[in-house]
Amino acid sequence: MLGLVANMSIGSAEFARWHARTAACGRLEDMAGTAFTFLNAAGSRISGRLEPPEGTPRGWAIFAHCFTCGKDNRAAVHISRALSRAGIGVLRFDFAGAGIGEPTADALNFASDVQDIRSGAKAMKAAGKTPSLLIGHSLGGLAAIVAASELPDVAAVATIGAPADLHHILSIFKQDDLDAIREDGEASVEIAGRSFVISRSFIESLQAIDVETAINSLRRPVLVMHSPVDQVVGINHASRIFVSSRHPKSFISLDTADHLLSDAGDANYAAAMVAAWANRFLPPLVDDLPQVEAAKGVSATETLAGKFQLTVRSGEHTLFADEPPSVGGLGSGLSPYELVSAGLAACTVMTMRLYANRKGFPLERASTTVEHMKVADMMPPDRFKRTVVLEGPLSDEQRARILEIADRCPVDLTLLRGSDVQTELIDGLAFITPTKVEP
Repeated sequence: MLGLVANMSIGSAEFARWHARTAACGRLEDMAGTAFTFLNAAGSRISGRLEPPEGTPRGWAIFAHCFTCGKDNRAAVHISRALSRAGIGVLRFDFAGAGIGEPTADALNFASDVQDIRSGAKAMKAAGKTPSLLIGHSLGGLAAIVAASELPDVAAVATIGAPADLHHILSIFKQDDLDAIREDGEASVEIAGRSFVISRSFIESLQAIDVETAINSLRRPVLVMHSPVDQVVGINHASRIFVSSRHPKSFISLDTADHLLSDAGDANYAAAMVAAWANRFLPPLVDDLPQVEAAKGVSATETLAGKFQLTVRSGEHTLFADEPPSVGGLGSGLSPYELVSAGLAACTVMTMRLYANRKGFPLERASTTVEHMKVADMMPPDRFKRTVVLEGPLSDEQRARILEIADRCPVDLTLLRGSDVQTELIDGLAFITPTKVEP
């Protein structure tokens, strides 16, 4: 993270106070995902964590953390998890020299940060998880932009609170430290109570890179996200990055968010915007299974018994819908969210059966339980959790393939993509006459 305000660099004392707030925001110890380590170009072992996509997989991404932060910084964790919930798996890792994760004698070096991203992308591709999206926070945003130029599989880049130049970071160092670095090749520098090895090449790389030229030559879709009240990297940096970027390019204001996105709501909002923007650059959601027949007409009509009881009809089929007594209903039927969950559960089982029959898998019986819940600090807040039971002498590979296809059932894809809902008012009596049913 660079110590910058609107048009001037902040002093080392102020940067130290800001960095202390970074520490206060802390690292999230309840780490999700799985360990993912790889070797960078220098042969150093890089410690990473892979957040697999929840639900229907859309693609893979790399998240580049901010200067002197790490992969378990709150912003990195919140955004990675939110993207995971949107179906985008994310690798986040500690840059070499960050002093976090695996022990290393590496010095902080912007050029090596860029190489670490490229090494991570190479390792992900070898693991069958080729990243098509790079997301970078603050200095990590610029590293992502530079790294993308040599990653042909990366389709788009998103930056969050990124600066438009690099040399101002030198203002956080004391002149004696700078002199020692230039004379001895490297020196240990204390920043907000932590020691970092700073090399001469770090300083040279900051002075040599023309950020706006690098962005202009990227020739990839770019999303610039920035808060207008960012006190560390001023909003004018976002303007410079946006102007220097080529089309297609987009800008999203993070409104009242701080530079660290320390509020989970701000981090989730940023992640939701990245997921929505990246949607057109990720592989399309394709369902090559036989389509489950669409609903031709389902009606819901009040029975006038109780507060919420309805008769739901479709063709020759009739059932009750209601709410539980705890909210004033009669408890005589499924609630609206239970009906939605029932549709997802039924579609999941039917899709798995179609696939198992097509492949000749010995699936004797399948069942699915779907729970709906509201999750605080998550956007959107609705979560449908499926529990699948597969009976029969299936191999581990067959079970895995059936579960993969469950994520592609038509109702699942409808919920994920979103739908168009149209409403029409019909004058006069409804086409179905309400029938009062005693509870």
